[in-house]
Amino acid sequence: MDDYLKDTIKKRAKAQHATLIDIRRHLHMHPELSFQEFNTAKFIAKTLKEMNIALQEGVANTGLVALIKGKNPDKATVALRADIDALPIHEANEVPYKSKNEGVMHACGHDVHTASLIGVAKLLNGLKEEFEGTIKLIFQPAEEKNPGGAIGVIQAGVLEQPKPTSIMGQHVNPNIPVGKIGFVKGIMLGSADELYLTVTGKGGHAASPQLAVDPILIAAQIIVSLQQIMSRNCNPIVPSVLSLCHIQGGETTNVIPKAVQISGTFRTTDERWRREAHQKMKTLASGVAKAMGGDCTLDINQGYPCLNNDLALTQRSRASAIAFLGAEKVVDMELSMWAEDFAYYAQQIPGCFYYLGVKNEAHDIGPCLHTPTFDIDERVLETGPGVMAWLAIQELAVHTR
Repeated sequence: MDDYLKDTIKKRAKAQHATLIDIRRHLHMHPELSFQEFNTAKFIAKTLKEMNIALQEGVANTGLVALIKGKNPDKATVALRADIDALPIHEANEVPYKSKNEGVMHACGHDVHTASLIGVAKLLNGLKEEFEGTIKLIFQPAEEKNPGGAIGVIQAGVLEQPKPTSIMGQHVNPNIPVGKIGFVKGIMLGSADELYLTVTGKGGHAASPQLAVDPILIAAQIIVSLQQIMSRNCNPIVPSVLSLCHIQGGETTNVIPKAVQISGTFRTTDERWRREAHQKMKTLASGVAKAMGGDCTLDINQGYPCLNNDLALTQRSRASAIAFLGAEKVVDMELSMWAEDFAYYAQQIPGCFYYLGVKNEAHDIGPCLHTPTFDIDERVLETGPGVMAWLAIQELAVHTR
C-alpha cells in the first residue's frame, strides 16, 4: 500500500510541477510585506477554491486555513504551515518573474513555501480515500516582522477545532542541493531580539572636545563592552550572537553630535540566559555612558523564541523522508542562528521544521537568503510538495492506526 501511495504522489507531483512553477512566479512577481498580504491571500484563496477546497479566510487578517478531510476525519489532525510574506528588498535578478513591486522581494523563499503548500493541497485533495484523519493547511502572514504572524494565527484558534497532534513546516535552504532535504533534531534555530540603543552626550565644536560630551566615543566603548558580555558572561557551550549592524550619528566633519543611534540583533538558544543577557546589556550600556558623562537607553524588541523540534516527530519525519526520497537525499543539519516564528507553534504542540534544498551550483543558484540576488532551482517545486504530502499522510497514520 505504501509503495502504491508513494509512487502515486511522485507521479502527481511531477505532473503538477509546471503549474506550481507558474504559481510561484506569480507570487514572486507580486510580493507583499508582512501584515499587508491582501492580494497574496486573495490569490491563494482563488487557487484553492478552483480545486474545490473549503477554506477559512481572514485568519489574523490575511491568513488562510484549509482542511483536507480523509476517511474518518475526526480520528486525528496534522497541520502543515507555509508563510506568505516578502521582504523590503530591491530585487537585482534580471529574470522574467522579477518583482513588480518596487522595493519588495521574495528573498526568503516564502513564494516557494506557499506554492509548495498549494501543491500539497492539490495532492492530498486527490488522495482523500488513501488516508484517515484530517490535514490542516495554514497559510500564515508576517513571518518576517516582529511580533510575527504566528502569534495572531494561534490566538485566532488555528490550533483548535480540530486540534492538531503535530505540525510541520519547511524552509528553503540555499546551502543544500535541490532534491535534498535537511533535518535538525532538537534545537534548530535561535531566538531573535532587536536592539535599539540611543547614546546621548553634549554636542559641540569638534575642535573643542573638552566642552562637549562625545556620544560617538561613548557609543564605541559601549559596542566593545557589549561584546565582552557575550565572551565573558555567557556559558561557552550556549550559542549566542550579538551583531550591532547600524550606527548613525553626526552629519559633518567638525561637529560633535548630541546623540548616536545604534541597532542590532541578539540571538541565543537558552531562554534563561536570554533574560539575563537583556538585563546585563541594559545595565552595562547605561553604566558605560554615565561613567563617560553621557547617557544611554536600550530598548529591546523581544522577538521569536528558539525553535525546538520535537525529537520523536523529527525522527519519524526523517525516516519517512528517507523512505520517500532515499537516504542519499536526506541530510542531517546543524543548529543555525537564523530565527523563525514557527517556534511559537512548536511551543504549543510537537513540531518539525525542516530544510528544502534549492541550490544549483551549475546554474549559479545559491545566493544567501535575504539578498537581492536570491533565487531557487524550481525543481524544488516537485520535491517540496511531494515530500510534505507524504510526511503528512505518514504522520497521520501513526495516530489513526
